[in-house]
Amino acid sequence: METRRRSVVKAMLWNAMGLIVMSGVGLVTTGSLALGGTLAVANTVIGLAMYVTYERIWAGIAWGRHA
Repeated sequence: METRRRSVVKAMLWNAMGLIVMSGVGLVTTGSLALGGTLAVANTVIGLAMYVTYERIWAGIAWGRHA
C-alpha cells in the first residue's frame, strides 16, 4: 500500500504534464492563450482531485495483490 503523500506527488506530477499538454491543445483549438490556459487549469484542478480520490480508493482494495 502506498502512502497518501506518494499518491499526491504522483497526481501532481501527472497533472503538471497534463497542464502543459492541455495548454497547447487549448491554444490550438481556441486560438487564445488566455482561454486555452483557463480551460487547461480547470481541467488540471478537476483532474488532480479525481486522480487522488481514484488512487486512494484503489489503495484500499486488496483485489489483485499478492502478499
